[in-house]
Amino acid sequence: MPKVLVAPSILAADFSRLADEVRKVEEAGADWIHCDIMDGHFVDNISFGPAIVGFVRKLTKLPLDVHLMIEHADHYVPRFVDAGANSITVHVEPEAKHDVDKTLQQIRDAGCRVGLTLNPATSFELLEPFLDKIDMLLVMTVHPGFGGQSFRAEQMEKVKRGVDWNKSRDRQPSVAAATSGSASKIDIEVDGGINAETARVSIENGANVLVAGTSIFKTNDYVKAIRDLRGVGR
Repeated sequence: MPKVLVAPSILAADFSRLADEVRKVEEAGADWIHCDIMDGHFVDNISFGPAIVGFVRKLTKLPLDVHLMIEHADHYVPRFVDAGANSITVHVEPEAKHDVDKTLQQIRDAGCRVGLTLNPATSFELLEPFLDKIDMLLVMTVHPGFGGQSFRAEQMEKVKRGVDWNKSRDRQPSVAAATSGSASKIDIEVDGGINAETARVSIENGANVLVAGTSIFKTNDYVKAIRDLRGVGR
């Protein structure tokens, strides 16, 4: 079984003390730092841009996992690359207004890991043609835009389909898989309503990367929160 990676989403952090928040989750055992980028168009919220990602890059050596919930991602990819992103995930929906195939290649050519995601209402079939061009499948377990939403268990069907695709392909191990010596192919990440209970459900269905915001940053013990997400002690 692949090592379970935890990527705290700084969207839920206290931005008045962001440097301390990043330091604390790194010391608590986080594997990646997740950055949710929202433009107020593709999703009904605005978060932050490349400047904040660049600031976080100076605070940590952990990989920065950037999720672009924006229109025209191809236009902004170079700015997030320059800011220090290690992984960039874009949306497959037509409403994102970019050529998905070209954007995925653009991300790879820039030296970043390539991620692709879809909203809960989007059919998995829309994403399938691109599975052999990505390093990570992100399954949204809430509708993107706001933290603190309830986990949508029906989205585990998409996780299972990602697992089935992995089993049917002869691909090189992912970064997470290589760490654990597993034969996994693409990483399968889940984001939305992830806490100790829903993390267990996600892992049981085949996810190996957990994005969590509220369940980490709104607690008093980041070490315990991250251990609980991984299922340590269960």
